[in-house]
Amino acid sequence: MFYTIDIAGMKRDLKLFPVDSGLQIAAFILFGDVEITQHAAKKLLERAPEFDLIVTAEAKSIPLAYEMAHQAGMNDYIIARKGIKVYMEDVLTVSVNSITTMNVQSLHLGKDEVDRIRGKRILIIDDVISTGESLRALEQLVEKAGGQIAAKMAVLAEGDAFDRDDIIVLGKLPLFDKDGNPM
Repeated sequence: MFYTIDIAGMKRDLKLFPVDSGLQIAAFILFGDVEITQHAAKKLLERAPEFDLIVTAEAKSIPLAYEMAHQAGMNDYIIARKGIKVYMEDVLTVSVNSITTMNVQSLHLGKDEVDRIRGKRILIIDDVISTGESLRALEQLVEKAGGQIAAKMAVLAEGDAFDRDDIIVLGKLPLFDKDGNPM
């Protein structure tokens, strides 16, 4: 089963996957789709407030962060890493329980990233906001690093997340019943 979604004027057919016996989700994956990544970046930037730097989690939103930085004429963006790398010093860490990975993960920033964030207006970017847990972890990291959150943005918000007034998104991604009907 598939669901056709319109993302700010560009359509995609998303395959449905069961989460449990009564719930399915539509898989929106930016990886490998240059056209939708460029389109979504442009449309999100049109709605973005003034910002100094883009931050995202090490996940499917990396191409979006890159493309938004590129289109904004910036030569920098930051990725909160899922694991501590040998080159990271004085690491800031927060934990997140993400619905899509089904377990607790940690996000990390090293001293270099913290120094670049401190005192800056930060645009937090994600591909899809579901429960908001990944977004909350990024907010905590930015705040610990001394950054000011300019806005939180995503291509899509899933289910009830679409009704949040603290995020900017391009569209709603519904949840689906076992028969593939939007809920």
